[in-house]
Amino acid sequence: MRQGDGGVRYSPRMGDSPAEILRDVHTIGRIGAVPMVLRIVSESTGMGFAAVARVTDGTWTACAVHDTIAFNLQPGGQLDVSTTLCREVRAALAPIAIDHASLDAAWCNHHTPRTYAIESYISVPIVLSDGQYFGNLCAIDPKPARVANPATVAMFTSFAQLIALQLEAERRSEAQHAALLDERALGELREQFIAVLGHDLRTPLAALSACGTLLQRQADQPEQVRTLAGRIVRNSRRMGTLIDNTLDLARARLGGGIDIRPVDVADIGLPLRAVVAELRDAQPGRAIAADIDVASPVHCDPGRVQQLAANLLGNALVHGSADGAVRLDVREEDGELVVRVHNQGEPIAAASLASIFQPFRRGTGASNREGLGLGLYICAQIAQAHGGRLEVSSSAEGGTTFTTRLPMREG
Repeated sequence: MRQGDGGVRYSPRMGDSPAEILRDVHTIGRIGAVPMVLRIVSESTGMGFAAVARVTDGTWTACAVHDTIAFNLQPGGQLDVSTTLCREVRAALAPIAIDHASLDAAWCNHHTPRTYAIESYISVPIVLSDGQYFGNLCAIDPKPARVANPATVAMFTSFAQLIALQLEAERRSEAQHAALLDERALGELREQFIAVLGHDLRTPLAALSACGTLLQRQADQPEQVRTLAGRIVRNSRRMGTLIDNTLDLARARLGGGIDIRPVDVADIGLPLRAVVAELRDAQPGRAIAADIDVASPVHCDPGRVQQLAANLLGNALVHGSADGAVRLDVREEDGELVVRVHNQGEPIAAASLASIFQPFRRGTGASNREGLGLGLYICAQIAQAHGGRLEVSSSAEGGTTFTTRLPMREG
């Protein structure tokens, strides 16, 4: 008995490759509901063999089977599609159901029941939501069975639709997983490239900085030459900072965080005052106030703490108002080293606060376009590596304050 499809017509898939068929066999095998569906249709009809088949113009491939009659066809096994009735189902995209083939005038002389010595047969098409034909949900048995009725065909059709939905969901999951792996591989390659590039830039930059320093120290050079030499040294230092930040980004992404080498520092004020002095020399026109009052030793990486302070102060000098002072306050509070950097000026937009410690985040003003947007990210990573944290508050009235809290003692 043929069941009509309500006037809906679908487009068969054409030209399916062996690789695509094998992929679909594996995909169906990962759908946990399929074995249960096959067992239900087999037990409810009394038919001993049920299968989900991938059917093309030239192939019939079992994707999943339930076999209690020793039909001996495993997932991945194939039949000559010309010997099956699934080819007719594919052509008409309509179910076929036979109760007793040898007594059915329409099917008693058909080669398929005789080839496989079967009496009962049912097959319904599995059609995806985009109209593409996938294959069939089918069942056979050498004994007659009551399947050529609307209720049984409706049950098979519902299960075929369920399998189609599950198949599409599994395919989407596979595509998302593959895209994630591709993106991860691309990201790792990009960060490795950044690390190599940053390393290779150090040698010519060191030579450039050395030349600038040498010219600065030669008293017999004209004032214009010494001025240009000073620019070379300052820009070399800035480029060195950019390279360091770039390498730190690559290390953090590839190695799971920034590397630190903590030691007991008796006076953390010494390296922090050196940072302030260097910035004052680099920007003599800007006011930088420093109040450092820490009497206890601090277990930290002093070079990284210097880097954190330099980045925060540099960020405040760039984004703060040109006529306002930038302030560094360092205190010991409840067993933590607290480093606060404050500046007046335009507040950080509320929408930007949530992502301000992410890499490649920069302001939108003309004065904010310098750099790679890595400074605050590096600071947050340094704080995290020490077991601490970095926070920010910003308002038009109170200005912007970055607060770093680091544990002062090991552990």
